[in-house]
Amino acid sequence: MLFDRIKPLSAILAAAEKKSLHRSLGAFQLMLFGIGCIIGTGIFVLTSAGAQKAGPGLMLAFVIAGLVCIVAALCYAEIASMIPVAGSAYTYSYATMGELLAWTVGWALVLEFAIAAAAVSVGWSGYFAGTILNDTFDIALPAWLTAGPLALGGAPGGLINLPAMVIALLITGLLIIGTSESAKVNAVLVLIKVSALTAFIALTLSSSEFDTDRFNPFLPAGIFGGWGTGVGAVGAAATIFFAYVGFDAVATAAEETKDPQRNVPIGLVGSLLFCTLFYILVAGGAIGTIGGQPIMGPNGVPFPAGSAELARQCALPQYADALVCSNEALAHVLRQIGFGTVGKMVGYAAILALPSVILVLLYAQTRIFFVMSRDGLLPDGLSKVHPKWKTPYVVTAITGAVVAVAAAFFPVGALADIANAGTLYAFGMVAIAVMVLRRTGPGVKRSFRVPGLVVIGPLTVAGCLFLFLNLPRDAMLVLPIWTLIGLVIYFGYSRSRSHMARGIVEVPETEIDTIEPDIPGIADRGRD
Repeated sequence: MLFDRIKPLSAILAAAEKKSLHRSLGAFQLMLFGIGCIIGTGIFVLTSAGAQKAGPGLMLAFVIAGLVCIVAALCYAEIASMIPVAGSAYTYSYATMGELLAWTVGWALVLEFAIAAAAVSVGWSGYFAGTILNDTFDIALPAWLTAGPLALGGAPGGLINLPAMVIALLITGLLIIGTSESAKVNAVLVLIKVSALTAFIALTLSSSEFDTDRFNPFLPAGIFGGWGTGVGAVGAAATIFFAYVGFDAVATAAEETKDPQRNVPIGLVGSLLFCTLFYILVAGGAIGTIGGQPIMGPNGVPFPAGSAELARQCALPQYADALVCSNEALAHVLRQIGFGTVGKMVGYAAILALPSVILVLLYAQTRIFFVMSRDGLLPDGLSKVHPKWKTPYVVTAITGAVVAVAAAFFPVGALADIANAGTLYAFGMVAIAVMVLRRTGPGVKRSFRVPGLVVIGPLTVAGCLFLFLNLPRDAMLVLPIWTLIGLVIYFGYSRSRSHMARGIVEVPETEIDTIEPDIPGIADRGRD
């Protein structure tokens, strides 16, 4: 039987019960935690790609993505409060739907974390090349060193994105030797990001350059751009969903929340609504000041973000200053409206904050590998610990190399779409797991219960599927191909060697929590 290996929930909870969590978080604290986890990468990096897909409709795209996140977050909160152990959606699936589906979820999370780290690396590269090298030191890197040739085409003459590759390798090296961040450092980075975005909103919305005529037409590519095109408001929502990921870190804090049935939904929904409003204002400020209409192809459909066709158009004089052509959108907007110094500060904020996001994503990847290895699904050698640095240097080095290659050769929009494909699959499976556990484990203690699960659960699955089907065709194809590769590994190696196959069902305390200090103040899945 393919679906008969369901890990006993009692065994998973036995490990969780060894940890006692103090309930200290109120609704407001939870909301602030959520805002810190969510705001960051996507809004700094994907504003240009989103505008190219939807034009001013990018504002509607943020609403669509935010609504899907809200229903997914509620499902995540219930199951995270039930099973507060490492492994995230992979562990939840193992306890409800069995080893095979759990493997596919874990395999999708591996894709998500690695590709997301590559996307953030490419985003960092844009700000580094624009703000540090060009704007500050008047050094212009040649185009062939700042853009890769693969995915949807890359820039004309692009060979490799050298800064993106270098930052990915540097962060990998730091993780191997055991560098971690402190809660205070993370708090400062959150403050820098939020302050930078607040200044951006205030300056753009009050600028004399702001003109409501720039929002017309509001939906130049329509709401639905067509299946597989990845354009239109919904196509943009599928891409900028990346800007919200991190909310699940709030859900995992349910065990540390006072009165979770009241405070968890307030914290989750409140932080998501705040971030949605924040994102709409940022998009509105950018579009209202310098415009955000997409560059259309000959068939009336926007050129794909990150494509060679778009890059050729952006090389033309009339599009040189266009929002959709910028690799550092927010700093670019401020420079265009006469706030060059503040634009530099926004660029510096991104340059300071984004490496910490790469670090968290790579660290989270090792967590997933460790849990899967602990279950016998991956070789023990992958999680080999360095004798001096006490870090899983083998898997970290492999992951870092893959991230560096992806960052070197793929555009940020394509990478974000691929990462979102894995994320949406995992979140949809979490919703299914919650509904299954309501039937198979009705008596298990839940600190938080999803209100109206009969509606919220199916809405979450439908919302994730809806966004997935509105990703570009290339991004949609990556997930099934990646899953197929994973299934070959599962049936060729993992299935016969898993602990469940050998009758080992306990969940012992392992070195997963001791190989390297946790990154204090940053949840494993937060994208910041």
